[in-house]
Amino acid sequence: MTTAADPQQSTVPNVRTVSMTAPLRWLASGWGDFRAHPLPSVFYGVCFAVMGWLIALTFRHAYAYVSALVCGFLLVGPFLATGIYALSRQRENGEPVRLVPTLDAWRPNVGAIGVFSLVLTVILLVWARASLVVFALFYTSEMPSVDRFLEQVVSLDNLEFLVAYACVGGFFAALVFAISVVAVPMMLDRRTDGVIAVLTSLKTFGANVPAMIVWGLTIAVVIGAGFALWFAGLVVAGPVIGHATWHAYRALVE
Repeated sequence: MTTAADPQQSTVPNVRTVSMTAPLRWLASGWGDFRAHPLPSVFYGVCFAVMGWLIALTFRHAYAYVSALVCGFLLVGPFLATGIYALSRQRENGEPVRLVPTLDAWRPNVGAIGVFSLVLTVILLVWARASLVVFALFYTSEMPSVDRFLEQVVSLDNLEFLVAYACVGGFFAALVFAISVVAVPMMLDRRTDGVIAVLTSLKTFGANVPAMIVWGLTIAVVIGAGFALWFAGLVVAGPVIGHATWHAYRALVE
């Protein structure tokens, strides 16, 4: 015997239009969640930082891979922050904020979230390959070393490389951002399938382009600051952005 699908889960919901300053409110709310219950949030932040250190250590002799994977970190971020969304939902619902129940928050909708995470992983792998191609075609100096990576890569001597890298990376970033801006929080909260979640994200992005530009830049600046502190800044930056993303979802999707 089959049951009818919940109409709220099988149709694209309405989305709200917000102002360009809304992302700043989401960020403030994310910071409020972090301050209210720092220990569970810091757990996820430490996981982000450790991932960054492991990437740098594993590919310390191939820093072209490090730059690709660090940028790719942002592409799979929406899935990695699932537990942080669950922490914000606990606080929003007036429940005790506990870490353990959030460790498998994806389980009730594991099929949809799993497929979506697979899509993000495939995009990450394609981006990693594209990054190497850009390095091979446009990077004219010797390959960057560990100790002078940023200095060598952002040098004006590599201006053509920087433009190409920004264009290719920007394409992948815009693609992932558009399909995932509210997708994972929505799948966690409403247990919708991946298609509905992606369509809702695209609808949200299209209805709020100015706010989405500000939100994307905000994420890049905050996470970028975490990277700049040799990944240690991700202990705070990662959870704050994760919490803020939950508030963005609640503000944007009716």
